[in-house]
Order: sequence, then C-alpha cells, then structure tokens
Amino acid sequence: MSETSQQLAILGGKPVFAAPLHVGRPNIGDRKAFLRRVNEVLDRRWLTNGGQCVQKFERRLCAMLGVRHCIPICNGTVALELATRALDLQGEVIVPSFTFVATAHCLQWQGITPVFCDVNPLTHSLDPQKIEQMITPRTTGIVGVHVWGRPCAIEALTEIAQRRNLKLMFDAAHAFGCTHQGRMIGNFGKAEVFSFHATKFFNTLEGGAIATNNDELAKKIRLMKNFGFTNYDQVDYVGTNGKMNEISAAMGLTNLESLDEFIAVNRRNYEAYRRELAGIPGLALIVYDEAERNNYQYVVVEMDAAIAGLSRDDLVKVLHAENVLARRYFYPACHRMEPYRSHFPHAGLLLPETERLCTRTMCLPTGTGVGAAEITTICSIIRTALDNASAVRQRLQSA
Repeated sequence: MSETSQQLAILGGKPVFAAPLHVGRPNIGDRKAFLRRVNEVLDRRWLTNGGQCVQKFERRLCAMLGVRHCIPICNGTVALELATRALDLQGEVIVPSFTFVATAHCLQWQGITPVFCDVNPLTHSLDPQKIEQMITPRTTGIVGVHVWGRPCAIEALTEIAQRRNLKLMFDAAHAFGCTHQGRMIGNFGKAEVFSFHATKFFNTLEGGAIATNNDELAKKIRLMKNFGFTNYDQVDYVGTNGKMNEISAAMGLTNLESLDEFIAVNRRNYEAYRRELAGIPGLALIVYDEAERNNYQYVVVEMDAAIAGLSRDDLVKVLHAENVLARRYFYPACHRMEPYRSHFPHAGLLLPETERLCTRTMCLPTGTGVGAAEITTICSIIRTALDNASAVRQRLQSA
C-alpha cells in the first residue's frame, strides 16, 4: 500500500487495486462442461421452447428445493410479474421499500399500487407489526423479501395473510440455496421467486424461476410464460414470452454442479471480513443464522457515522478511489425513486427505519473473484480511513 493510502486510504493518486473489485462479479463453473452443453444445444438446434436443458434444469431445481414445481423463467423481474399476475393480485399490495426496485416495478407495471411498509431494523425485512396499519379495503396481497438471503418473518406474515384473507408471495432473489427452519426457501407462501441474474452468486447468465407447491398455480404460470398456448396453435389465456432459453439453462446446470464450491468461497470470505473488521467502532457486519443453510453471497456492513467518524457515503468514495467498488444497498429506497417519489411524496414519514438503513448499509466485494489477500487489503483501507476520518473528510470536501 502506498504512503498516501496508508495515511488517507488514497483519495487521489494510484489506486491500491489495478483492476476493480466488484460486488456481484459473476461466478462461472466448469467452463468445459458449459461449452460441451452449449455445443450439444447447437447440434440439436433446439434453442428455446422447453428443450432438454431447460427440462433437466427444472427437474434438478425441484429436487434440490424439495418443491413440486420450480419453473425456469427468462429473468427474475418477469418471474415476479408472472407470479403477481397468476395470483391475480390487484388494487394495493404491501411491499418493503428497502429492496431492489424490481419488487415494486413488477406491481406498478401491471397497474397495482405498491404500498411501502417499514422494515425491522434488526432483520432489514418487512416488520409484521407495521403491516396491519398499511392494510386497506383495496389490499389484496403481501410481497415479502428475503433481504440478503436471510428469510423474512415468514410465520408472522403467513398469519396476517391468512387472517386478513390476503395472498402472500416472496421475492427470494437473494435466497437461493437458503433454508428457514430446515426447509429450503421456495416452499413458502403461494409462490417464491428467484433471480439467476449474472450478479447473483448462482447465475444462468440471465434468468429466474418461480417455485410453488400449488399445482393449479404452476399450470397457470406455465401457460402465461408461453403466450397462453395450450396446444400447438391454440391460445386459451393471456400470456407473454417468459421462457428460459437453452443456453441459460446450460449455464444453470453447470453452475449447480459448483454450487457448494461457490457457497464455501462466500462463507470463507464472509468469515475473513468478520475477523478483519471485528472491533471497529461504529461498523458491524450483518450476521447469519448458523443453524440454517445460508449462501453468504452478500457481505453487508452497517455503519453508524456518529460513532465511526465517517459517513457510509464517504467511506464508499474512499473505497471507490482504491478500485474497491463497494455498493450502497439499497440506495435510494424504492419510495425515493420514480414514479413512487412523485406518487407518494410523504412516504418517508412512515418509513423511518428504511430511511435510516439507506444511509448506513453497504456491500463489499466477495465471490470467487475475491481472495484472502484482497480482503485483508480492503479491510486495511477501511480501518485506515476510519482511523483518519477527520483528514479524509477534509480531503473529500476539497476534492
């Protein structure tokens, strides 16, 4: 590390890392196995419409998750839209604002009003105690989000949904491979939706899936993802093109074979960060329930600027100057994005914990592209920046 970096965690000059370290850099399994599958797909000349790879991928997902159905979809956002429409959600649906904007967009896109509910400051997911006050005669459902892969309050949300006659589904984009009370995520609510985007620890290049144990719902989703076709030239339902293609499924099959390795690397990195950052005032890593299966795909730091001496945003600037591309998650929250900012200009008054978290949380690079040496250096930059917080603030203000 350079002298400037040692003193000020750089903020100018040559970055510590020559190449950027990203949050969500794609994991890639056995390249030879993937290319073999791709060549077989090309030889068959069956590139989409439920070919062999998609069929096999679906069977393996169902077996892994222990669900009756896990339907591959072209991406996680379309999967959310399909699940929402298949459940016939209308009017208003309660969602957290502390989530990726696709959770809200999948509702708004279909003329459904997302009603933003605050989160529990300890779990970062929907606070069941706040949900009741958000329910109106127009409310038809709840979308819970398993933020960071940690299951939200499933039992409490289920009780509310059953008592108030609401439909419950889960955005499980972060939670593939995780469990709740020993059961795999995918088995809860009416349906759970996964994202297999390239930035997820398990990816299919681009893709997603809808898991459900409801046969009728699965039948409906299968129709909807293929334009509503029930036969070769017969359409009996309104649908769209939500099918996963064969190349994406080939990537999924390949990466499933390396899933345990990906998780092991994520856990190793998480433990390394936890050791390196232990004891730093005003800074804490979120914790995972060791009694459950976790994917550890996010290394999430929550900062208290009053104690740390430096804001989250200033620390992110320091890290970016060193080519450590930490991310502010989730920033801004959905209610501060359009069109929601204009539709609900005072939503923040009912979302104090969401507002607070949006200024405190950030994700650090992990995955197979990050090793022990990189983590040691990243944590050294963080410690140096916080040790020299006053000087760092002055440099940032003059930059």
